[in-house]
Amino acid sequence: MSAQPDHLFGAAANDADAQETREWIDALSAVIATEGRERGHFLLEHLLEQARQEGIDLPFSATTGYINTIEPQDEERCPGNLEIEERLRAYMRWNAMAMVVKANRLHPEDGGDLGGHISSFASLANMFGAGFNHFWHAESEDHGGDCLYIQGHSSPGIYARAYLEGRISEEQLLNFRQEVKGKGLSSYPHPKLMPEFWQFPTVSMGLGPLMAIYQARFLKYLHARGIANTENRKVWVFCGDGEMDEVESLGAIGLAAREKLDNLIFVVNCNLQRLDGPVRGNGKIIQELEGEFRGAGWNVIKLIWGSYWDPLLARDKEGILKQIMLQTLDGDYQAMKANDGAFVRKNFFGQHPKALEMVAKMSDEDIWRLNRGGHDPQKVYSAYHKAVHHKGQPTVLLIKTVKGFGMGKAGEGRNIAHQAKKLGDDDIRAFRDRFNIPIPDDKLAEIPFYKPDEHTPEMKYLHERRKALGGYLPKRRAKADEQLKVPPLEAFKAVLDPTAEGREISTTQAYVRFLTALLRDKEMGPRTVPILVDEARTFGMEGLFRQIGIYNPDGQKYTPQDRDQVSYYKEEVNGQILQEGINEAGGMASWIAAATSYSTNNRIMVPFYIYYSMFGLQRVGDLAWAAGDMQARGFLLGGTSGRTTLNGEGLQHEDGHSHVLAHTIPNCVSYDPTFAHEVAVIMQHGLKRMVEKQENVFYYITLLNENYPMPGLVPGTEEQIVKGMYLYKPGAKAGKGKATVNLLGSGTILRESIAAQELLEKDWGVSANVWSCPSFNELARDGQDCERWNLLHPTDKPRVAFVTQQLESQPGPVVASTDYIKAYTEQIRAYIPKGRSYKVLGTDGFGRSDFRSMLREHFEVNRHYVVVAALKALSEDGAVPAAKVAEAIKKYGLSVDKINPLYA
Repeated sequence: MSAQPDHLFGAAANDADAQETREWIDALSAVIATEGRERGHFLLEHLLEQARQEGIDLPFSATTGYINTIEPQDEERCPGNLEIEERLRAYMRWNAMAMVVKANRLHPEDGGDLGGHISSFASLANMFGAGFNHFWHAESEDHGGDCLYIQGHSSPGIYARAYLEGRISEEQLLNFRQEVKGKGLSSYPHPKLMPEFWQFPTVSMGLGPLMAIYQARFLKYLHARGIANTENRKVWVFCGDGEMDEVESLGAIGLAAREKLDNLIFVVNCNLQRLDGPVRGNGKIIQELEGEFRGAGWNVIKLIWGSYWDPLLARDKEGILKQIMLQTLDGDYQAMKANDGAFVRKNFFGQHPKALEMVAKMSDEDIWRLNRGGHDPQKVYSAYHKAVHHKGQPTVLLIKTVKGFGMGKAGEGRNIAHQAKKLGDDDIRAFRDRFNIPIPDDKLAEIPFYKPDEHTPEMKYLHERRKALGGYLPKRRAKADEQLKVPPLEAFKAVLDPTAEGREISTTQAYVRFLTALLRDKEMGPRTVPILVDEARTFGMEGLFRQIGIYNPDGQKYTPQDRDQVSYYKEEVNGQILQEGINEAGGMASWIAAATSYSTNNRIMVPFYIYYSMFGLQRVGDLAWAAGDMQARGFLLGGTSGRTTLNGEGLQHEDGHSHVLAHTIPNCVSYDPTFAHEVAVIMQHGLKRMVEKQENVFYYITLLNENYPMPGLVPGTEEQIVKGMYLYKPGAKAGKGKATVNLLGSGTILRESIAAQELLEKDWGVSANVWSCPSFNELARDGQDCERWNLLHPTDKPRVAFVTQQLESQPGPVVASTDYIKAYTEQIRAYIPKGRSYKVLGTDGFGRSDFRSMLREHFEVNRHYVVVAALKALSEDGAVPAAKVAEAIKKYGLSVDKINPLYA
């Protein structure tokens, strides 16, 4: 970097009339001085509008200068004891560092490398300190509690604070990232692993910002519907500047502005570094993010420079220093904080002679002390205060810091900072000296944790501040205090009964009938949250528009086009439906907010989010995993599921694997029901588990748009439906020498098995039992549980898997057929009774468009393939000759030489 030519510093060199320019500027300054900033803003807006009307091209810029938004004279002074707060931060910095370094020095026989992060909290400590000491409310009688989305890599700093508060023991600190024996601390914020501590999982970067936006909106929703008073609650979201490159981080900021979520505050830690290098080495991430957020309609507060810069900026009458600040690239800023004051003097101030003159009397040490805004507690407090009191818009705080602040040569401002977790003895000594930690030299090698006596001013202050704000944070409620009663199964009689003769419905219609009945329930109706992503009419749910309304904080200011219809599009301030538009990620984030309301709001809410199944777990699988971590409770409904049911939509719409994806989430309970009564039994049982028992599970249920008669519930099969398998239709009684086979199926393809039952009896004299298996996933989990128990209890009577018990009651081989890939049903192979053949039919391969009958033939799951598979299994068991199989293939015209659907 070298001195820049004068033409880069302002427009003076190209000014045709410098005197006139000065007069305009002086005039504006005079207006602002005498009549205020608002008047100056008003005049500028009118001048710009006049310029546009006169045809002057005015390119839009959503950015301001590279300086603090809040002028020094406008800062709100911090009421706290900043000296004590600084000492407390120093202790937390030390303990956070010690925790990580200790974890990576232990157990060298295991590699001694548990990981962990020091540098993220090092840059955030001031921001966390201001929040914990002055702004963040715990739940109390007069406050619902603020929601904190903590930047995941800074978790050691949160543990360090909780240790000083007495909420976490030294033993737990020593077991950082060592959780197997139950004494450790999770690497990142994980509610599943620390259910009374962490509220929100945030380290899958990008998901925290997205979920937080919808959490803030859900708080407004609860208030508008009169379910909870949330008007004084805030949602605080801590993100890294590198994290903002995740599309989810910025994906919903328009919604936040559109719905005026002034209960939402983003704090973007702009330390200019991501995991391996600069975020925008050739640019300026703060300016870029300012443009993004301001353009979207947010209130933007930039905190770039600390107080030591204020005198210099006050003397910068020509704007030279401000111009240097603006034109210096982030990559150069990073290099400056990785060097020293002499380097900054030469490469920053040295860009202009007048800037060098400004610091001529400052020593290199003085220049090095020129701090960034995020390390100035007074300025952080002021920025927070302004954000908290802003109305009508969400706020983003863009706060500049140094990654690895305080780590010196071990990582401060260096590309290696994020990975730094093993500090040498010299680095530890330097860390101690920099933050004045009272640990003697002879104890340094042990890296002891430091905790002052409870009677010291620091510890008294620590507890007093949290007492004033309602208690300690973060803190999570594992169960809601309230008790709700779920309607009995009989309340859903309309779904349980057989359809009238000549009537046909789909399982999607059965779901809508169930939901409608639930909405009528006095207790559960108001707690039901239907969530849509612009497909209400596809799923036959448009009748709910008028019945319960669509939530919109502005109500409905327009007259809907279909106002004369019974089911017109009705938006209301207190509407119950959350309509997310074409936005699966938003729908899932809304669902998570509602599904965890029992914890965050002490209000049990039951969300029902229905979508095309192909656009669920495949598209938002990371959010579904986060929902599992958050112990979500609710229903996900995968509509028009299966590879052959959504017949005209083709490759991207036809789902053949969502149940396999669902099975990967341990607390997701999934079902693929065929009949309406199965839908009712499963959903009512799910409500009992999630609402009355408050179990930490959520349900994924696939639904069909295929209409057919519904047989109704056979009393006594409810428990078997829930377990995943029941005998739907026994075969004809076997005579002497008559072959018997068992046909298993779910969803739409069970109906092919029912048709195959008739063909086997009519064409081949084979008796077939048809089993409805609403959940091969639950059958597999039960079998795995039995296997594990038997492994660990070798001398006890072995347990028998439920699927084994069921099939042992009926002789013959087994054929399983579904509209999903074969891996779905292969899961239960180990639990088929010994000596029985097991054949699996599935829909491996890409989907495609055609009529259902053609698709089922293409994927080899129709009734004819079921018959052939059954005969093949019987032939392997010696019950029928192999020639019968070949005869059936010929009879049904099956092509033996076509390409495997997996590769077609």
